[in-house]
Amino acid sequence: MSEQTTDLRETVRRRYAAAAAKVTEGGTACCGPQPVEVDDNFGSTLYAPGDRDALPAGAVAASLGCGNPTAVAELREGERVLDLGSGGGIDVLLSARRVGPTGKAYGLDMTEEMLALALANQKKAGATNVEFLKGTIEAIPLPANTIDVVISNCVINLSTDKPAVFAETFRVLRPGGRIGVSDVVADDALTPAQRAERGDYVGCIAGALSFTEYRTGLEAAGFTDIEITPTHPVADGMHSAIVHATKPLTAAASPTGEGRTADACCGVNACCTPAETAADPALTVTEAKTASGCGCQN
Repeated sequence: MSEQTTDLRETVRRRYAAAAAKVTEGGTACCGPQPVEVDDNFGSTLYAPGDRDALPAGAVAASLGCGNPTAVAELREGERVLDLGSGGGIDVLLSARRVGPTGKAYGLDMTEEMLALALANQKKAGATNVEFLKGTIEAIPLPANTIDVVISNCVINLSTDKPAVFAETFRVLRPGGRIGVSDVVADDALTPAQRAERGDYVGCIAGALSFTEYRTGLEAAGFTDIEITPTHPVADGMHSAIVHATKPLTAAASPTGEGRTADACCGVNACCTPAETAADPALTVTEAKTASGCGCQN
């Protein structure tokens, strides 16, 4: 990882850690936690009042997204959902309600403070079909082909390695699985420098892909049925958008894993589970993962 990438990730981590601390400290005040101030294009105001009222105040106050992915992901009873960059847990808790007791909602976040806040909100909500994981969205700590739906709320644009995010999302989705993501997307006419003028990584703007770049990135990972629909402007030439895409039913792995078996990931069968074995009997599990170049090295 380059020094610049490390610096950007740390900048994002510090900002979200500070937001979590503000909400946590506010929860001890007489009037409860107050929303983290962003602007009218981000935050809990993008959720329906009924959704906000049914959740712990801390989950609502910590919302920093640019949309409401649970409203567009068409979640169904019994599905397994993964929220990339789950923050204080608002989308995980909403997803858990939609998939019901036979389903499960995972939240993935790299920030200790946000994870602590999310766990506290889970306890207050009494949600038993929820699990929060620590990690980055570029290396998702879940086995391949295990998730029905991946959602995210204005987080993918913060990543400094979006191809890795798309590849990992594709990997963990079962064949036929789908994404329903809210994200910031730039007009094709804007250069990276022009996007940077409109904000910074922490503000969810400078790192945004263009519409064409987003589509190309998803296609390169193996996704089909891609739809990117702008919903509202967040800056000049920058939009909050809803992104839908599907992992084909015939997909065994991403295009970078040509030749893998249907249940193989990173050159390994039953990847990241106690039963994992190398797809090539001549290799050890570690050798197979190293040779494949996959990010899953556990």
